[in-house]
Amino acid sequence: MANFNTHLNVAFMVSGALSLTVYKAGLIDDSGFLMCVALGTIGGLLPDLDSDNSTPIKLGFNITSFIFAFGLVMHWRSELSLLALMALWLAGYGFMRYVVFSIFTTMTVHRGVIHSVPYMAILGLGLTCLSYYGLQLPLTASWFYGLFLFGGAMVHLALDELYSVNLSNMKMKRSSGTAMKFYQPKDKWWYLLLYTLLAMLIYLSPPFDLFWQQLSDPAAWAQLKVDLLPEVIKNLLR
Repeated sequence: MANFNTHLNVAFMVSGALSLTVYKAGLIDDSGFLMCVALGTIGGLLPDLDSDNSTPIKLGFNITSFIFAFGLVMHWRSELSLLALMALWLAGYGFMRYVVFSIFTTMTVHRGVIHSVPYMAILGLGLTCLSYYGLQLPLTASWFYGLFLFGGAMVHLALDELYSVNLSNMKMKRSSGTAMKFYQPKDKWWYLLLYTLLAMLIYLSPPFDLFWQQLSDPAAWAQLKVDLLPEVIKNLLR
């Protein structure tokens, strides 16, 4: 399987190139461009959340632990003394970082249901719904955010599958087929739950036809064609 740096760099390059494309087509604004790059890169790290020793899960739980401890202190800041707040800060951080983290790593298996296409689709559609219904963001931006998160995750899974091929003698490694998967018989009940959640999110998701109309608008791609090449090259081709 590909390592952390490979996943990070490739996801960043792919999401950056695609974000620039839709930005130059006028489909997203400046902040939308930055969000798409960030979400695509994050998506490129998401499938390794089920790996106990992966950098993304450790970093993610560290950040979550800090946020959780900060939230506790801010909530009780007026009722508790300084020493009590310090104790609450340490207890909140320790609970998330060690207790919850330990439970999470015990319940998950690397390249299990988290490391699958339907799970990543749920995260992508979930972000789209959250952006549109919860944060009241525009329809186009909401769909792009979810698609870039999902797309980054697909880059991750594709890289893992590519690394499962021994190119020197063109043989498949034992890990082949464990990354880009849609179903595993041993986890059939988990996959039943995943596909049930996915169906619910598809039903609740914002109107895709309106997003597709904007995405397939010829005017946007005509503008992109105009801005595709530098003026120097355009002059040479004339």
